[in-house]
Amino acid sequence: MSDSPIRVRFAPSPTGYLHVGGARTALFNWLFARHNHGVFILRIEDTDRERSSAAMTDAILEGMTWLGLSWDEGPVHQADGFERHRADVMRLVETGRAYRCFCTVEQLERKRAEAGDSYRYDRTCTFIPAEESAGRAAAGEPHTVRFRVPEGVTAWEDAVYGRIEVANADIDDFIILRTDGTPIYNLAVVSDDIAMRISHVIRGDDHVSNTPRQILIYEGLNSPIPTFAHVPMILGSDGKRLSKRHGATAVGEYEKEGILPEAMVNFLALLGWSPGEDRELMSISEMVELFSLDRINRKSAIFDTQKLEWMNAQYIARIPGDQLFERVVESLEHEGVAGRAELDAHKAQVLHLIELLKPRSRRVGEIPAQAAPYFREPVVYDPDATAKHWKNRTEARERLEAVRDALDSTPEWNAHALEAAIRALAATSGLALGKLIHPLRVALLGVQNSPGIFEVLEVLGRPRTLMRVDRAIQVLGES
Repeated sequence: MSDSPIRVRFAPSPTGYLHVGGARTALFNWLFARHNHGVFILRIEDTDRERSSAAMTDAILEGMTWLGLSWDEGPVHQADGFERHRADVMRLVETGRAYRCFCTVEQLERKRAEAGDSYRYDRTCTFIPAEESAGRAAAGEPHTVRFRVPEGVTAWEDAVYGRIEVANADIDDFIILRTDGTPIYNLAVVSDDIAMRISHVIRGDDHVSNTPRQILIYEGLNSPIPTFAHVPMILGSDGKRLSKRHGATAVGEYEKEGILPEAMVNFLALLGWSPGEDRELMSISEMVELFSLDRINRKSAIFDTQKLEWMNAQYIARIPGDQLFERVVESLEHEGVAGRAELDAHKAQVLHLIELLKPRSRRVGEIPAQAAPYFREPVVYDPDATAKHWKNRTEARERLEAVRDALDSTPEWNAHALEAAIRALAATSGLALGKLIHPLRVALLGVQNSPGIFEVLEVLGRPRTLMRVDRAIQVLGES
């Protein structure tokens, strides 16, 4: 179907959230469609009525929207195609490619028990004359419909794995319609893909076992067969299939944990696909330009949470601070650190602080957590920080008093001028710069680590800085 317009689909089942593996499948389909100026269709495979839910459908759509994977058609609901599915089944029956099976569950279970591991359906009902079969069905006798598997081999050129062949002798006459009249997955998928004129089926390699059955149905319906591309599964760091024990697997969980959608898309793209030249950080437009099926690896990809966090940190460092302002303010307000009015009034200060903290953050949520000490009053002193840098309380107090005088007499309150003042103090007192900076950091923020102390001073401003140093001096003098 290489001469046909590119039409691909992502077809999740609304029986769970959009998980990492599904998100990657959606992304690969989306990139392939965009690269080839094709059409990306979203189809909700909701034929499992008992397990499907509108809430899960909404969660899938929200996950897709968060990732920026906009669809061109849909969402189409598979359940809306029941009549077409049944019509396709009857076409197969009428042409002899399928037949009604009146065997009861009890009969099949008895045969299975007698045959053991070697059980295969013995085609009892394939010998029923067509008129008798139709009459028994019309009379309301319960039955399924089975596809009649021909002799020979079913093969296809997989865009990832190359040629795959399956002996038809290894495929049972499989059911395509249940006794309640609902279609089995393989029939519904093929019927939908034909109706949607799907040119390429890009999906996880856990579907490889379904492909020969689906190809047989395509042939039975006399329809063109799409190109199949089966993508290797994603494994956890222990080499086992990715699951909840490896951490979050639903896309929505990563959003809540402070992963940026741009970082998640970049990370997912590299799970099984190589753009070449050892590229890692890429814009979405670069991914679209470079994406091709022949660069999908056959080897399973490893989901490395540390690599995701590293990549997220790179994107956080690049994102403009004003795009993070609202999230930081909401968090600080929610934690009771500072009120909205105060934060809005000092927006320039907050934005400056965000720029300082971005390079130190691997997740967005770490920014407000690191920002809290800048606004929380009074300062909460970390015991480890005071034990290390205020160990000699008299000495620490004297040094803070000297620092306070130097800061108070600095005419311009900016990082450059403040650095010059503290360095001058260190030189005249004969102290290493760190002997002044470390006690000062504890006084200002209560912690051992922070961005550069001179940038911290600039962000805090003169009044708040001097107030905090005064309090620290008072605390150190109390004992």
